[in-house]
Amino acid sequence: MTREQNGLPSELHMVDLFAGPGGLDVAAQWLGISVEGIEWDADACETRRAAGLSTIQGDVRAYEAKEFSNARILAGGPPCQTYTVAGSGSGRRALNLVVDAARRMASGNDADKVLATVDDRTQLVLEPLRWILDAHRAGDPFDSVVLEQVPAVLPVWKTIRQVLLGLDYNCVCEVLQTEQYGVPQTRRRAILIARRKAPVALPKPTHRPFRQDVAREDGEQALLPWRTMADTLKRASPFTVISNYGTGGDPKNRGRRRSDQPSATVTGKISRNRIESPNGDDDRFSWEEAGALQTFPRDYPWSGRDKSQQIGNAIPPRLAAHVLAAALGMQVDTDSLDEVTKKNWFETESGSALVRPLDRPPSESTLFEEAESLLEN
Repeated sequence: MTREQNGLPSELHMVDLFAGPGGLDVAAQWLGISVEGIEWDADACETRRAAGLSTIQGDVRAYEAKEFSNARILAGGPPCQTYTVAGSGSGRRALNLVVDAARRMASGNDADKVLATVDDRTQLVLEPLRWILDAHRAGDPFDSVVLEQVPAVLPVWKTIRQVLLGLDYNCVCEVLQTEQYGVPQTRRRAILIARRKAPVALPKPTHRPFRQDVAREDGEQALLPWRTMADTLKRASPFTVISNYGTGGDPKNRGRRRSDQPSATVTGKISRNRIESPNGDDDRFSWEEAGALQTFPRDYPWSGRDKSQQIGNAIPPRLAAHVLAAALGMQVDTDSLDEVTKKNWFETESGSALVRPLDRPPSESTLFEEAESLLEN
């Protein structure tokens, strides 16, 4: 197989489960990875097709890994509504059952009885594990795995990590803060990254964490300042965003963020947030602006209905670029990423110039020692 100068294979293919409107897929195109996305939601599929993304509209559970034998990377962001703090919470209450079911699946036992009382959406978090196990048992395992979800799902990722360690993968999982990767938004995502028979590490932060009481210029000087809404949206005047959600347990105490700060977490209710100008006028984010806070290109063709839900459900492409690079044993070149994210979507050329070798590849012996310790515990 021919290789690019940066060490990546000239052809890389990924299958993206629960692909949504394309957060991972946008990042993949930036990195030169081709993607086949599986998504059941008709509106998200409409957006994907308008963006020119390869899309299979259907239920992930109706497909098998062997149907995508050319895919060397498995990615997935299962629905989070039952796990998120803003949702019903049924997924969080069923975590112990889901973790037990994951262990049963790995050992070849039937997990159906364990999951009998767990609703369908909550069970979907285990679909990536089914694909991983099926590919392994068929003798054609994926080279890399990337999973993302809300922080509440981290215990499930840790269980899947234990399974992967027994399948010749090195694997890391942790909750990452999006503003530390140049996303103009404070959002926390539980990320799992695995590489088969190769060292792996979480992507290193490139930007400082946001703190309400810490100036943007302060903090670790080796890192870049966090990005603001004003820098991203280029509105003429300062503004304050008043959240649709309450804070501190008080539904009437609406959260506020100034335009010289990152956005609060972009959710499916972002269209309900009010934007207050100094003259007292109220406004709302356009779809273009809401997508830009998620780091989608400004001309991304949001289509179909419930665009705010599509935008809120997506992983920010800028974070996804860092995560996918780590899944390839590489790191993102921040200056190059800055340049590509300024381009219109339909002007973006697919390529892998955004990544370069790690400055310090993780020690494989250290990773195996960590794996042995985890299994012992």
